[in-house]
Amino acid sequence: MFQPLAVCIGLRYIRAGKHLRRRNPFVSFIASASMLGVAVGVMALIVILSVMNGFEQELRGRILGMTAHAFVESAAAGPLRDWRALLPALERQRGVVGVAPFVSAEAMAVHHGYVNGMTVRGVRPEAEPQVSFIGDRLLDGRLADLVPGGFGVILGRGLARSLHAEIGDRVTVISPQPNVTAAGIIPRSRRFTVVGVLEVGMHEYDTALALVHIDDAARLFRLGDGVSGLRLKLDDVFAAPAIGREIAAGLPADLRVVDWTQQHVTFFQALKTEKAMMAVILLLIVAVAAFNIVSTLVMVVTEKQADIAILRTMGISPRAVMAIFVVQGAINGVAGTLLGGAAGVWLAGRVPAITGFIERQLGFQFLPADIYYISELPSELHWFDVSAIVAMSLALCLLATVYPSLRAAATAPAEALRYE
Repeated sequence: MFQPLAVCIGLRYIRAGKHLRRRNPFVSFIASASMLGVAVGVMALIVILSVMNGFEQELRGRILGMTAHAFVESAAAGPLRDWRALLPALERQRGVVGVAPFVSAEAMAVHHGYVNGMTVRGVRPEAEPQVSFIGDRLLDGRLADLVPGGFGVILGRGLARSLHAEIGDRVTVISPQPNVTAAGIIPRSRRFTVVGVLEVGMHEYDTALALVHIDDAARLFRLGDGVSGLRLKLDDVFAAPAIGREIAAGLPADLRVVDWTQQHVTFFQALKTEKAMMAVILLLIVAVAAFNIVSTLVMVVTEKQADIAILRTMGISPRAVMAIFVVQGAINGVAGTLLGGAAGVWLAGRVPAITGFIERQLGFQFLPADIYYISELPSELHWFDVSAIVAMSLALCLLATVYPSLRAAATAPAEALRYE
């Protein structure tokens, strides 16, 4: 089908664009618009998917850096007793690089008349760096400032701002578990001294997280020697389900292992679904541009009826005629795809810098921190996505040449030359 003669004629039609513009400028405009449409569609698809990949990676890193890759807890939803006996076996488990106990519960904070709900997390300062990066996100203070019996607290930056609390201030923490006395039900509370401020960069944590020593949290929530669970850090976060099953097989029946894919499955599944739907929607841009290729080739076939008829009378086959117009349409599609691919790769690597420049010039923020999980626009280019986008674009552009090429091959020489 793609004989050298057919390819040469198709390329000659491309090079004869100046003559075509002079005779029929509208056809030339549609051809240029179709190529630019393909380029814009491919570029937009690469940039948007790179931004969504960046969001997914950034969210996964921040969420897993603050919670756990997996954790062991009581199956009865109560405190975990005898947790110290589990530490040696968990630390020797394949794939586990860190283990730390924690206490987590909801509470209310009061300071000078300001009230705010919060999540109190009890940690062991010496063990917490093994399972999270929270020690690196402290704006003031250190994890070592949380000492047992000292009742110190490290507040998220947004939470501290809501309470108007600063380093050294005393904040009243009210537990939801009240004291039952002869005088009635009395809320159980404890005054904590603010010893630090942290900023994770996620609104959910910065406005609602308070860190205290695990012993102080256990006393506040009456857990005795128990904890809420054991947090595990793994060397491969994507192997969490398999490692979790191995750990669960060696634990007593009253304990269970929950990994991050179970804890945040809805959230990350929603991200994947949104990414897939966005790809389909943006692919329609390429499809519309490919439809313009159909329009362009149909008009070119109509313009070249006499030329096709002469070629047919000279003995060229219908398949070769098809190849001429497939080559002509494919050149526009390939040019637009390569142009859009190069532009998309270039822009995807510069999205944070470009958005930062626009925000500074216009004086507003695209992603306000009080609304979105992340206040910056990240980008992560995956070459597999680029390859898939380029392949789909080329396939659509080649598909768009089928109908006009078939129409050209069906040209009857006698009919086409009747009025010439």
